[in-house]
Amino acid sequence: MGASYYQFCPVAKTMELLDERWTMLVVRELVGGDRHFNDLRRGLPRMSPTLLSKRLQHLVAAGVAERHKAGPEVRYRLSPAGRELAPIVSALGEWGIRWIGHLGEQDLDPKILLWDMHHRVDHDAVPAGRTVIQFQFPAVAPSQRNWWLVLTPTEADVCDADPGFDVAVRVTADLRSMVEVWLGDLEWTDALRSGAVDIQGPEDLRRGVPAWFKLISFAGVARPARAERTIGGEPSTSAQEAAGTSVSAV
Repeated sequence: MGASYYQFCPVAKTMELLDERWTMLVVRELVGGDRHFNDLRRGLPRMSPTLLSKRLQHLVAAGVAERHKAGPEVRYRLSPAGRELAPIVSALGEWGIRWIGHLGEQDLDPKILLWDMHHRVDHDAVPAGRTVIQFQFPAVAPSQRNWWLVLTPTEADVCDADPGFDVAVRVTADLRSMVEVWLGDLEWTDALRSGAVDIQGPEDLRRGVPAWFKLISFAGVARPARAERTIGGEPSTSAQEAAGTSVSAV
């Protein structure tokens, strides 16, 4: 448990438990259901394995999470008390997407984007059989530039190395624009029209790609214009341009 505030207030007591760095993000990952340790690591790639293990032990000891072992397999899930945190996680996300207006370059992580996208595949919409999408982000570091999603009507997998299957569709994108599409700040059609996102492949597959994914759950949250959301810094260049503001005049 974190340092005590020495207050009887339930908010203070709750924050003693949950306000350590990364703790609520671990809870966020567990809200989706049972998770292997390695799956949690992939959802939190900048968190060290040692710290993740420590936070999980902390949540289990507090009765917020449960650890289950069947043979060599260990999985974590929220306890009944932990599941009551789900609407709090949702409320934090809704507030953040409504009011946090600035994403720094270090916030734009293709690994997190593709991991999130693979969780949000609409399996009823993807073609029969196996469909491989290659994502290319030309402006990022070479080690983070190429990603593959392998989709079937029942499963999805994300790869940071060529899985060896034929690529059906290739998506080349500006990473910031792709994140903005995923957050609901930029429409697929606008991103494609501007060239910020380009999809290459057979026409039926090319047109189908946007429908294969359900955007992040917060994408539909009502919010002020992006240029008005200035908590955390100035709005992004693309947001300024969308609002009709000359970047050179700022």
